Amino acid sequence: MEEPWDFEFVSRIVDGLVSFLSEFVEDWLANDMRVAIFKILFSWLVFSLIAIHFAWKVYGNTVNDMYYRQGTGGQNGGTPDAAPHFSGWESAAGEAFKTHRE
Repeated sequence: MEEPWDFEFVSRIVDGLVSFLSEFVEDWLANDMRVAIFKILFSWLVFSLIAIHFAWKVYGNTVNDMYYRQGTGGQNGGTPDAAPHFSGWESAAGEAFKTHRE
């Protein structure tokens, strides 16, 4: 069973949205300085998003391949399966550590 307040709530939201849009269209059609600034900034935002979209279509695979390197290093250049031999570290590990008193 549907309650009557649901319809009233939805009706209020729709009325508020319609009034906001009608006021927005009035301001958009007015020759006001703030509307002109908004149009310029909005156009710049849309142009930037379109440029990013096309740049990603053209260079996206290249960037993806640079980030996710293929090979024995694993993803993102992790440690390889066979680590190199560090003889300097091994010889230093065999020595006893010096204490502060020495």
